[in-house]
Amino acid sequence: MKIKLLTLFSFLLFGFSFAQKDHKFLDPPKLDINDLRKTKSEIKEDAPAEVLYRSIHYNIRKDYEMEISVIDRVKIYNKNKAEDFLNKEISLYEAEGGREEKLSSLKAYTYNLENDKIVPTKVEKDSKFKSTENKHYNIVKFAFPNVKDGSVVEYSYSIFSPFVFEMPKIMIEDDVPIVYTEYVFDTPKELGYSINYQGSVLPKYRVVEEKMLYGFDYRTYRFGYENLKDYLEEKYVKNSNNYRTSVRAELNSTYIGNQFKSYSLSWEDVRKQMMDDEDFGGALKKESVIKDLLPAEIKQIPNETQKAEAILKFVQKNYTWDNKRRANVEDGIKNLIKTKVGNSAEINILLILLLKDAGINANPLVLSTVDRGLIANYMPSITSLNYVIVCIEFNGKLYTLDATSKLSSINVIPPRAVNYNGFLFTNKEAKEINIVNPEKSDTYLQVDAQLEKDATFSGHFTDRDTKVFAMLNSEEYEHDKETYQKDNYKDRYKFPFSNLKSGILNDNEFETSFDFNSDTFVDGVGGKFIFNPLLFLYTKNHDFDQTEERKNPIEFISAYNKNKKVTITIPEGYKFENIPSSKKFKTEDDAIIYSYVVSQEGNKITVESNMLIADSFFPREYYPAFKQIFDAVTKYEGQLVTVVKK
Repeated sequence: MKIKLLTLFSFLLFGFSFAQKDHKFLDPPKLDINDLRKTKSEIKEDAPAEVLYRSIHYNIRKDYEMEISVIDRVKIYNKNKAEDFLNKEISLYEAEGGREEKLSSLKAYTYNLENDKIVPTKVEKDSKFKSTENKHYNIVKFAFPNVKDGSVVEYSYSIFSPFVFEMPKIMIEDDVPIVYTEYVFDTPKELGYSINYQGSVLPKYRVVEEKMLYGFDYRTYRFGYENLKDYLEEKYVKNSNNYRTSVRAELNSTYIGNQFKSYSLSWEDVRKQMMDDEDFGGALKKESVIKDLLPAEIKQIPNETQKAEAILKFVQKNYTWDNKRRANVEDGIKNLIKTKVGNSAEINILLILLLKDAGINANPLVLSTVDRGLIANYMPSITSLNYVIVCIEFNGKLYTLDATSKLSSINVIPPRAVNYNGFLFTNKEAKEINIVNPEKSDTYLQVDAQLEKDATFSGHFTDRDTKVFAMLNSEEYEHDKETYQKDNYKDRYKFPFSNLKSGILNDNEFETSFDFNSDTFVDGVGGKFIFNPLLFLYTKNHDFDQTEERKNPIEFISAYNKNKKVTITIPEGYKFENIPSSKKFKTEDDAIIYSYVVSQEGNKITVESNMLIADSFFPREYYPAFKQIFDAVTKYEGQLVTVVKK
């Protein structure tokens, strides 16, 4: 398999000086009645909403505390399609020792136009509530009242924070158009920050300079943007935030009292900090907690790979993930053993302890999950990590395990953890690891059908998945069996079928099957039966239908092979007047291989199509090849069969 490298376009703006001083930052305009009169966006007519004004201001005061001020004003054109703007959450971090972020001056209003006057509706105190996500994060939530099509919603607040080492990544582009947005970062001159800028959209207004602010020598970074189009979501992208334009600041040095101090971390520094943390390194030392937990017959398995698989299955069978993605334990390994439920770190650190107890070299592999975004390996940070999996070593080769999924296996881990890279922490070093599921996943769709003389088809269908595909389908099915079958079969196939069954097979594959009897697949013309031999497995459209130029790479959850096989038996006294032609084609590097093979034996015809995608990642330059190949696939799979009387 050829591995194609992911490249993110980003650069540091630290020390890059230019200015446009004719523009006023931090100067929010008053709400204009014309904003409420607007019936559609001038940037994109069918947009459900648009940002009228957004300002995010990070101001580090001379006492080295930070004030974060946010103003967000959004015009709602279609409230049913703009729900993300109507329910807001503000996250507040709390560290050990009582240091915490504090929310201040939260104000939120819905504005409507009544009798040509602006009428505000305030979000009352009772409508705001606070919840605890985990022991480090508190969430303040609120919803805007009285929202109608045409409303403007606005909120503003300040957060006072002692955490000045690394700021969150701020997304400049949004899913809706933006009339104006700005990012402002002010810091005393003696604090040195790296400003990481990612993406293709450059600010219209830019000020990066040293100047007197708030009565002191400051360094300021100010970026203003106007009339931004909505960010186009593309199919086959794991997390579009990895590619949107964004800004993030990180402290790299201080020069206070003629003393220079560097804060640039290495991943080795991060490893040491986490290993010294009782909730990570401390948990890895809890060997006594798991003493005699592992059955003796598992420890005695002579083959190391089989032993590791058995230990993984032991954890999967006896302990359940609580769906919390964490890089540290919260309630401890002892509590996990007692309650049988724990977060991702607890589940997989237990797995590490058991593997080591059985004499297997196992260590934690820390990472950022797909929904959290990519790790910037050039900006080491504990806060970028939110998940732990297990890495074992046999004969100099590394293998990954993740016991949070009941159907994972060695080197087959849940897609949420397959996010390009992570860091292996041993007692001696931190080592960057490329995280992939090296084995392809398969889908086998098989139909055995009988054509009857009354132009109906009856038969049996099976849909079988392996590896990652089996894991995902099994998890979705176990979460809600009825919804899984409804979404994937009952709503998809509009013909009568019965005996619908889904479940896990003995070899960790997942299968769904049903019987069918339908008259919707055949056209009778002049005494002839005409039909597509793939029956309901044929689709007229495909997902590579983007007309705009591709901006992002093509990302699959796994390399895969999709096989469709349909065998049709026709009645006695009938024959095939014509059958489709076979075809094979591929890319020069064998990254995409397709075949469509038709064979006939007496009164039976078998059509088998096979699509192999050899990698899980392709640069965007491959998109025309995908489009061309899938256009051809649609053409060849659209061929028809004609059956006549002898």
